[in-house]
Amino acid sequence: MLCVILKDTVNMENRPTLDRDISLADFNDFYWLKEELVDFCKRIGISTSGGKIEISDRIRHYILTGKTDRIEPAKSKAKSKFDWSKEKLTLKSEITDNYTNGENVRSFFMQEIGPHFSFNLIFMKWIKENFGKTLGDAIIEWKRINELKKDKDYISEIDPQFEYNRYMRAFLADNLELSSKDAMRHWKLKRSQRGTNQYERADLEMK
Repeated sequence: MLCVILKDTVNMENRPTLDRDISLADFNDFYWLKEELVDFCKRIGISTSGGKIEISDRIRHYILTGKTDRIEPAKSKAKSKFDWSKEKLTLKSEITDNYTNGENVRSFFMQEIGPHFSFNLIFMKWIKENFGKTLGDAIIEWKRINELKKDKDYISEIDPQFEYNRYMRAFLADNLELSSKDAMRHWKLKRSQRGTNQYERADLEMK
């Protein structure tokens, strides 16, 4: 089963305004769409690069300090000079700290696995966490992941920034007799209130 990222709309009724005067408590306690965060950053002069989590951290820094130039964590420079776009790849080629996806890598995997090969988030995460292993090891891992996906009970992981999808999945899993419309209605109530955006059984009592 593949995770589909769905779009959401926001109920503005109970939330504070996302402006220069918002408190850290108000910012942390309510749900914000990425589009809202990006719009706020553009108005204030904050970098909008990266995902929702990185952008939210910059806004928190601004709220606490009044400064828009949050110092980003330094990224370690890759030591390897291996050119993944041009080098001849083999099963023994080691995954280096400068590994990048590209047509050269895709062609190699399609040749070794077959035309049904495609990159997926779980596989790419595995590669990033396994520098030093070989492309042969990577092929074994891809096949393992592919077999898992064939299981009707397989549940893919949803990244933390996709709060809506995580809520919908948890709600429906805990309430098999209810529909997606029920889950969406409770989500809209949940995200308009202070506190966590994670599904809780008590959410069923919300009106």
